[in-house]
Amino acid sequence: MIRINCFYQAKKGQYDRGLEAAIALVAKSQKHEGVIAYDVFESATRPDVFCIVETWQNQEVLDKHSATPEFIQYVGIMQETGELKIETFEF
Repeated sequence: MIRINCFYQAKKGQYDRGLEAAIALVAKSQKHEGVIAYDVFESATRPDVFCIVETWQNQEVLDKHSATPEFIQYVGIMQETGELKIETFEF
């Protein structure tokens, strides 16, 4: 399995747009083949930060997910509106 933690920190005034993109991405991604868990969590202490946490069966299904039009679209919006930091764990 592969776990990804994607931390997002918004540029000034861009949090809502970034979060909307993340929520839309999560809604679509939860239906993808090989997904075990996929959700977005807002920080309780930092008003400009959220995290997407996702777990996949294997690299093959993760690669398919990463190539979907919605992934490209919504991650593009998040990159435009904030900074992303990715942590990846295999177990």
